[in-house]
Amino acid sequence: MKKEELPKTIPIFPLSNFIIFPKTTVPLNIFEPRYIDMINDSMKSNKLIGMIQPKTSYNKKEPELHNVGCLGKITSFRETEDGRFLIELKGILRFEKIQEINNEKKYRSLEINYENFYLDLENNNEELKFGDLELIFKDLKSLFEKKGFIINWKALEKQSLDETINALAMASPFSLEEKQMLLETKTLDIRKDKISEILKTYTHDVFNNNTLQ
Repeated sequence: MKKEELPKTIPIFPLSNFIIFPKTTVPLNIFEPRYIDMINDSMKSNKLIGMIQPKTSYNKKEPELHNVGCLGKITSFRETEDGRFLIELKGILRFEKIQEINNEKKYRSLEINYENFYLDLENNNEELKFGDLELIFKDLKSLFEKKGFIINWKALEKQSLDETINALAMASPFSLEEKQMLLETKTLDIRKDKISEILKTYTHDVFNNNTLQ
């Protein structure tokens, strides 16, 4: 997608406990009437919506939002017999919220800025260097296994470096605050280092727990 094609305002889906990263694809089950409206409108225009995490808030109707989310494109759409939408959303690039737009719609919209995240649009054709990532993968692998997560590592090895790191960041059993921090890191290199830092706290906890038993 070209920079000039990016919308300045987007409809947003403020979904708690859910983060999408650029170059990753996730399935969504849409059943709330306002989001059925949003997907309908999006399918009629550019098929783009923004995923952004709400902050913990007492205002349940319109909770405050994090500053950074990810623009996604609907790549697959199916309507079920009971009126739900099953969609697949592909992460395009991250955005920063500027302000909320008041409109007549049931769903929320934001004016956004992509300036800090144009790197997300570039294709990182760098081959996966397992020398660089081996330790992270080894630690992640053991953490995933301990938490009962199943990952197709062979399929991941065939992906580009950015797709792999983003897919692991999104699927990891990290906390939502940790995932939000990973989403906000400016470059892939910093994200890789942050994953490594977070992993150290997990492996340290696991080691301590084992010695206490």
